[in-house]
Amino acid sequence: MAEQTKAVRRTPLTRDRVLRAAVVLADDIGIEALSMRKLAQELGVVPMALYKHVANKEQLLDGMVDVVVGEIEPPVPGADWQSAVRRRILSARRALVGHSWAAQVIRSRSGPTPAVLAYMDSVIGMFRTGGFSVDLTHHVMHALGSRMMGFTQELFDASPAPGPRTRPAPPQEDAGEYPYVRELAGAVAHDEGSVVGQGCDDQSEFEFALDLLLDGFERLRRQGWSSAGR
Repeated sequence: MAEQTKAVRRTPLTRDRVLRAAVVLADDIGIEALSMRKLAQELGVVPMALYKHVANKEQLLDGMVDVVVGEIEPPVPGADWQSAVRRRILSARRALVGHSWAAQVIRSRSGPTPAVLAYMDSVIGMFRTGGFSVDLTHHVMHALGSRMMGFTQELFDASPAPGPRTRPAPPQEDAGEYPYVRELAGAVAHDEGSVVGQGCDDQSEFEFALDLLLDGFERLRRQGWSSAGR
């Protein structure tokens, strides 16, 4: 065992090895608990050894984002734009769901990392080669927002609510003031574990909205829509 440990520690430390180890560690302990010290311990090196490959924690996080984005499947040659974009975005979602901290870190970046830029360029290219004008593509990207990366900011982004027996019902006196909120809340069978609201299936809700957007984009493309004509 001691010889195996020494062999692991003799493995050359590279930027790629540092970043991939950081991703695995963040998956294990959470992004908030990740530190250069803990990462060095995981790799069996002194913390200063890491700074030869990443200048600071922010650079480490940038690199970790690029590792996760690198897990997104490449485009499928010859596919129509709608199938290609849908497949690409759902692949991005799988990558981010596999690393629960990734969306939070992507949101925290001051600008897109190289891998994110390359991914964005690829998605934009699918619309452009699919017959979309630069004008329409610009508005399409705004409409997609973070959904392009596989995640969304939900209307009420709160921690999981209590279960059916403990979740408080809307106050009876509010029924007349907010009748449609109460109606909708009461009409949905709620289960635990969804970030979009208990009882809602995150993946189904994501695909539902994505398909609505893609169908709408295609309709506008066929109409020759432009912002000048609004």
